[in-house]
Amino acid sequence: MPLRTGRLAACLALAAYGSAAHAAGYALIEQNASGLGNAYAGQAASAQDASTIFFNPAGMTMLPDRQVVMAGHLIRPKAEFNGTVTPNIGGGNGGDAGGVAFVPNAYYAFRLTPDVHLGIGAFAPFGLKTDYDSTWVGRIHAVKSELKTINVNPSIAWKLNDALSLGAGLSIQYIEATLSNATGAGLPPAVGVIKGDDYGWGFNLGLLWQASDSTRLGLAYRSKVDHTLEGDLKVNGAVVVTPAYADVTLPDSISLSLFHRLNDRWDVMADVSWMGWSSFDLLNIVNGAGASIVPPTTENWDDSYRVALGANYRLNDRLTLRGGIAYDETPVSDQFRTARIPDEDRTWLAFGAQYRLSPSSLIDVGYAHLFVSDARIDETRGGLLLSGEYDSAVDILSVQLTHTF
Repeated sequence: MPLRTGRLAACLALAAYGSAAHAAGYALIEQNASGLGNAYAGQAASAQDASTIFFNPAGMTMLPDRQVVMAGHLIRPKAEFNGTVTPNIGGGNGGDAGGVAFVPNAYYAFRLTPDVHLGIGAFAPFGLKTDYDSTWVGRIHAVKSELKTINVNPSIAWKLNDALSLGAGLSIQYIEATLSNATGAGLPPAVGVIKGDDYGWGFNLGLLWQASDSTRLGLAYRSKVDHTLEGDLKVNGAVVVTPAYADVTLPDSISLSLFHRLNDRWDVMADVSWMGWSSFDLLNIVNGAGASIVPPTTENWDDSYRVALGANYRLNDRLTLRGGIAYDETPVSDQFRTARIPDEDRTWLAFGAQYRLSPSSLIDVGYAHLFVSDARIDETRGGLLLSGEYDSAVDILSVQLTHTF
């Protein structure tokens, strides 16, 4: 694959890990560990640490003078197919198409003036990986599908008055994708691999309203990012088409969040989020003349919603316990589900804890289990009907260190 020069080494190091989708579609909501224990409820309003750069940059006005956050997420998705292909071309069910992924995030925020804060974040907002045995019954439909992103997000926040803060950020985004499948029904199969990458940019905006001493409301918007990936098509390692191109639009999103302190012990939080997945309507890979080099895939995804509720309990001055639930709606209808992204609705059950190591340092841990509805698939490709169901689930374990100085 032709690679552009000048690629930042740090971008590659982080992008290598953004490889498993755990919010609906292929979005990654795992952008801190401090919010995982609440199933990420209320994140656009909680402004509890510098990771607010991702969720709502206006929240930086709630932070101390300087703060750094480093987090890591160990994520284990499971996706097991049970079904048939017609006509029967032989092969197994593909094994577990999931795997283990490690996703890091890092943030730094500081006060420039009494009312202006600056910050920067590095994170993977989207990621996907499904990887089947190359001899499975659906090998014509998919073998490996992988998408990696890294987003560098410089941000600014301005405190207008005691009640209202505004924030904005610039997203500088790198994307890399790999798609492979068998080119014929024979065993062992010849495998075609398409790889490509691109840079793009977008922005995010936020508003934080301190409605009372105990209640905050947050509203955040993250823009779509348009990419045109450039790469090549290889079959069994030999270049067949170069260059190859594919247009990809990563969707925009809006979140409305509530954070409320009930008393000295309890906090509650809630939010509703919308994601514009309807921009993902067709996957079409073309050559330099604009002609499709493989049959296009109709996606026709729908916009989707996520709702979440969470609570914190301060056991003492050092230890805070967290809990949360969420419902994450899939953008994929049964009619357009594919073996590359066999997505379905998911329900989150999460808990976590924060422990104060010192007056300036905190450690957060969180765990979530995602109950994923069985995903029905009836996909025809290359004259072969892949029919069956997926048994899926996700487990997430996260750790975060926050240091104020």
